[in-house]
Amino acid sequence: MRTNDLTTIELAECVSAETGFELSRAIFVGGVSSGRDDWIGASYMKNPMRTFRGVQLADLPQLEKFTEQDRHEMRVVANLLPFKVNNYVLDELIDWSSAPDDPIFRMTFPVREMVPPRIYDLVSDALLNGVDRKQLEAIARKGRQDLNPHPSGQREYNVPLLDDEPVPGLQHKYRQTLLVFPSQGQTCHSYCAYCFRWAQFVGDADLKFAAPGPGQMTDYLRGHREVTDVLLTGGDPLIMSTPVLARWVTPLLAPDLEHVTNIRLGTKALVQWPYRVTSGPDADELLRLIEACATAGKSVAIMLHVSHPRELESEAAAAAVARLRSAGAIVRAQAPIIRHVNDSPHAWATMWRHMVRLGIQPYYTFVERDTGASAFFEVPLAHALTIFQQAQRAVSGLARTARGPVMSATPGKIAIDGETVVNGERLFVLRLLQARDEALAGTLFFAGHSESAVWIDQLTPALSPSWPWESSRDRTRPEPIEGVSR
Repeated sequence: MRTNDLTTIELAECVSAETGFELSRAIFVGGVSSGRDDWIGASYMKNPMRTFRGVQLADLPQLEKFTEQDRHEMRVVANLLPFKVNNYVLDELIDWSSAPDDPIFRMTFPVREMVPPRIYDLVSDALLNGVDRKQLEAIARKGRQDLNPHPSGQREYNVPLLDDEPVPGLQHKYRQTLLVFPSQGQTCHSYCAYCFRWAQFVGDADLKFAAPGPGQMTDYLRGHREVTDVLLTGGDPLIMSTPVLARWVTPLLAPDLEHVTNIRLGTKALVQWPYRVTSGPDADELLRLIEACATAGKSVAIMLHVSHPRELESEAAAAAVARLRSAGAIVRAQAPIIRHVNDSPHAWATMWRHMVRLGIQPYYTFVERDTGASAFFEVPLAHALTIFQQAQRAVSGLARTARGPVMSATPGKIAIDGETVVNGERLFVLRLLQARDEALAGTLFFAGHSESAVWIDQLTPALSPSWPWESSRDRTRPEPIEGVSR
């Protein structure tokens, strides 16, 4: 395949893999990458993973039933939003007899409606007119800026300071939890079209969160003993080989970081490429790493992203979950409510039952964030509440541990607890599960009911002239412990 055939996003990823990651050689341990095998993941799997990107849409035999116009539209959107799928998702998860209406197809493949018409037309015209790559990327990059690449104040408010300088690749929004974005883990085995972290994968360094190494992470943690939880996220930390993952995890076991008691790994690998845990050449090494954390007194939580019940129905996924649990990891699962994918009580009730059967704890049911392809995937808050409540009524208490629907918004995690009527007015009952200003955590408040609102900024405060955070003290950055510089 000629390099000139790649989309702008794919070219950036290839350049990054070839020249930008010194660790790419450490990750590529055994096997030979052929064709478009994944740069990081496939090379260390006994069962080789093959990944496909936007340029290969026309070559996928599964898409022969689609028209040339359909494939052109997919290619246009793949130049704006990241697209990547592997052979496990293609062969084991998607029901091609139901495509394009199959839910796994919908959450994976790009369609025209995912981006605003104006932006779509600009990129489509550029492709049809054969503009050079530099011009195409300039058009696409400008279009992405209109897709709200970093929602909820992630860049403005979440990046912490160390010695009065922003720390790349870290976010510290809630007092007890630090998010870490290892540079080697900023891709996934397959991409979800609705991902709120899509800006990590478009090859734009200005949009990307990436920590070059664990040094600043540990320096920051030594000065912030209020942090009990470290979440390695991305991307997907399990895209890294175990030796590379260990470079980030092992420093957290140091005696002077005893205040860090919980290590979280945010991943979808167990349902997108379960062989990472079951049969990869360093799968056993991953289990030993988890066991080492337990021996050091740390809890390892696998924060599993599960979007549809079918993802948990394969023997490989069940085996992956069982192996991690056998090593002492706790597996929790979460996902947003996504139109075209899981926007029904039946989908969520079935998903929760599968989780309980496998020993997974249902954790959060999120609201789709206002970024990227959200206009295609979002559901109104009122409908999300109905889905969540009806799903909970259909399951036993063991499956009712999920909290939702939850908006992960600028002031914090806002749960829609229900509805009520006050003085004849129908209201949403809201609660801050987590808050940037920790004094507000647990606060109940109200908003006027709406059948169409999809986010907090489309609601109006009720029984109060303002939202709780509008009168709280300003906390745009986490505060260090007393006596220790940032």
